[in-house]
Formats: sequence, C-alpha cells, structure tokens
Amino acid sequence: MNFELLHPADQLIMIMERIYGYGMTTTSGGNLSIMDENGDIWITPGGIDKGALTRKDIIRVKPDGTIIGDHKPSSEFPFHQLAYKSRPDFKAVLHAHPPALVAFSIVRRIPDTNLVPNVHNVCGKVGMAEYGLPGSTELGEKIALEFKKGFNTVILENHGIVVGADNLFEAYRSFETLDFCARIEIYARSIGTPIALTEDEIGLSKNKQHISMEEFLPSSFSSLEREARRIMCELIHRAYDQKLFTSTEGTFSRRLEGDSFLITPFNVDRKYIQPEDIVRIDNGCKEAGKTPSRSVMLHKAIYEKHPHINSVIIAHAPNIMAFSVTDVDFDSRTIPESYILLRTIPKVAYGSVFMETEKLAEMFIPKTPIVLVKNDCIIATGSSLINAFDRLEVAEYSAKAIIACKNLGSIVAIDNEKIAELECAFNLEK
Repeated sequence: MNFELLHPADQLIMIMERIYGYGMTTTSGGNLSIMDENGDIWITPGGIDKGALTRKDIIRVKPDGTIIGDHKPSSEFPFHQLAYKSRPDFKAVLHAHPPALVAFSIVRRIPDTNLVPNVHNVCGKVGMAEYGLPGSTELGEKIALEFKKGFNTVILENHGIVVGADNLFEAYRSFETLDFCARIEIYARSIGTPIALTEDEIGLSKNKQHISMEEFLPSSFSSLEREARRIMCELIHRAYDQKLFTSTEGTFSRRLEGDSFLITPFNVDRKYIQPEDIVRIDNGCKEAGKTPSRSVMLHKAIYEKHPHINSVIIAHAPNIMAFSVTDVDFDSRTIPESYILLRTIPKVAYGSVFMETEKLAEMFIPKTPIVLVKNDCIIATGSSLINAFDRLEVAEYSAKAIIACKNLGSIVAIDNEKIAELECAFNLEK
C-alpha cells in the first residue's frame, strides 16, 4: 500500500481507526493532523466519536484561518498549529492517550528507549513538556518548546503523547513503537529490574546492514507457494492485531521445497502486508526487486540445520520481552500446554541474531523450539506456520500469566514427577 497517495482525510481516518481499534485512545480523546503542500491543515474534529469517524468528518483549516467542514476542529488545534510553526519539517502531528504512556506521563518519566534497539532507532530521544491546560495556547507553546529542542516525540505531563513527523505513518510508527517500549518496561518492572543496552550495543544494531544477495526472477509460483503466501499474510495480520509485534517489526518465514523458503520483507507495514510483498529465497538468492528481513540468514541457517523445522517467527511480544530485558528466567512449567509447546526457553546474548547466526541456529533442537535473545526478540520455530504461531502465542500468554501472578502470590511450578508424566504421555523428547 502506498500510504502517501491517499488523500489526507483518508490517511487521518485510517490511522485513527488503528489507534482507537488497538485501545490507544478513547472515544473523545486524541487528535491527528496533516499539513498539505498548500499549507492547509487537515485535522480530526472535536466532540465526534473517534471510533466512528468518516472522511466527511475531517476538518480543513486554511492558512488564513478559514474552517472548511461540518464540525469544529479538535480543541487541541492550537498545539498542532504551533507544532508546525516550530518545526517546518513536520507534515503530520499525532496526539493520543495510550494507557502505558499515560502512566509514564502521570509519574513524569520517560520510557527507557535503550531497552530494545529498534525503539531507540525509531523514536530517538524523547522530550517531556510541562503540564498545560488542554486546548490552550500555553500548552501548545510548551510542546513547541520541546520540538524546537529537536525532539520528535514528546510526553505531556499528566496528559499523553505528541509526535511530529514528515508523514502520518512515520508519526504513527514512532508512537506505536514508544508505546510498545513503555509496556515492556512496565511488565519488566513487575518481575525484576530492566537492563538497558549500552550505546555501543545500540550502535551494533544501527550499523547492522542488509545482506547482499544475488537476485532471481521467479518463472512460476506453485500452488504450495501461493497457499503459503496467503496463510503467512493471514497470520501476520493476526499477530499484529494481537500486538505480538509492531507495524514494521516482526518476521515470519516458511520453508517451501528444496532450498527455498518465504520470508517477510523489510520495512513493510505488517497491518496491510499482502502475498505479493512476501519475498522468496531460492538457494541463497532473493526474489528480484524485494528486500527480505535483515534476519534472513538466521532463517536460512535454521532450515539448513533442522529438517524438522518448517517455519520460523521472530517477534517482540511485550510480556515475554519483559523476560528478555531482565535477568529473570522464564519457566514454562506453569500449565501443561505451556510446557508441552514451549519446553525450555534459553536466553542468549544480545547480538546473537546477526553476530553468531550459525551458533544460534544450532540451538533449535526438538526440546528447544523457542529461544529468547536478550534485549532483542523471541524466536519461535515449528513444524508449520500455525505450529510456530501457536508457540509464540502460548509464550506471550504464559508470560502474561506469570507477570499477573506477582500480584497474587508465589508461583507453584509443576513438579518434576508431573513433568516426566507429561513427557511420557505426549512423547516429548528429552
């Protein structure tokens, strides 16, 4: 999907639907705007249900102040105006009240964007604007002051978040990514002490390059491949809707025949990914004109070493990631389903995905279908796409249950005798 070819009104509706649909603002809360090439500001209306907006509800405000539309512009219009004046490079502004970031605004802290590398790379440094009366020029001036300092993302004391960018999707991407980071930190603090990456470690990720691969032009697409592309997209959409990863982070792959496999592309919005976006890899060569995930060599190595694995998923689900960013070990001996599907989940060093690819790939033996990478990701493998996806879901849900236990009492794990019984009953390899 070419987002930038959409009319500003359609862009605003599409992104507001995502924000509201994923529980990151309320019926009356949040507002979005776009400044077009004429200097007109297109903005969501005030006092209209954010869960039922249509393009005819969008308001257009001309540079001379003329308002075109059926409603009044958002009451927060003053800070949108001041944001554009303070940062001429901004062409979109997003404001919302996602619970995790509101929590940080209430305690007047900024999420640690060094917990996972992509957050730091996407969001950069985050500012904090002093409290101001909603809808006031004073609040707009306080936000503009932070934007003038070079921040693109600003938390508002006791309020929410504002993001500016050169287009609305980039604003949404930063917003979504910081919210994801905030949830990871909140969950991590529930079980232990989060451990941030160093600047050098952040640099390793930032300098990670795409793998140079020869290209090929497919001469045909088998029925197996066409069905695999369709199922991959359905599960990617489901994973995104379940917040198991963000719009441009998270990788699925699926083995085909011989030395071929399919993999998700780099930097394509997971919400709208289509079968034609998926990249085929044949004998180490990539489908012409496409850029595969930067983890492509790890997927390739796993398939080469393990004939029993037909699918690999790399994700950043926030509950299980809480264990990735702390020294707390994840124990799957909570309920039978968790142990049967997850077995043992080792935790490996940050950087293993791209610095120790072969060594990491060797770990995925039958009794170790999942691996956590510190401050990076969870890697789930399976005999099929649905099997790997099921394992990812169970890992996230099990982690969520364990975190919830912290408010209830001590965890009682399934004992060794019962574990042996499960291994026998379900023919689990030891």
